[in-house]
Amino acid sequence: MRVKLLLALLAILFSGCFPARSSLTVGLRFGIELNPVITRFEPDRGQAASYRVGDSVSFIITLTRPGYVVLVGIDPDGVTYEFDRIYLNPGTHRLSGPPGFRYEVRPPLGLQRVRAIYTDTPHPSGFVFRGRYSLELWDQQVSIYIQRAGSRVQDVAETYFYIH
Repeated sequence: MRVKLLLALLAILFSGCFPARSSLTVGLRFGIELNPVITRFEPDRGQAASYRVGDSVSFIITLTRPGYVVLVGIDPDGVTYEFDRIYLNPGTHRLSGPPGFRYEVRPPLGLQRVRAIYTDTPHPSGFVFRGRYSLELWDQQVSIYIQRAGSRVQDVAETYFYIH
């Protein structure tokens, strides 16, 4: 009996030791297959951190292969905007804005979601994330973006923080 209990406890313990990939469930929302390219994406203070209006925020992103990344935010009121497009090599990067600029936290207050969308092809011309979207419509726009990019390899990672 003790051996079975010990084996059961070890199985539970080790099940938590294997890395999980959340973009599989995210990929199901988009109706496309995602590849595990973005292995880390979070604000510089960590996911769910708090920022005040006027604070600078940067994002840590790790990629397993070179490609194109677009950063898209959605405010608590549903206003969606694209705030950076960049080509990155594999590795870990701190994204804080183009040279001479910075990502600055602005109202409205509340939960701020940010997505990093990776493609292995350049950004589709004429496509810009801008408007007031529900989460469903935001998912649809991400799917359209990836389809228009003609990408064979794509990934989406999402993080969030709070504006106080």
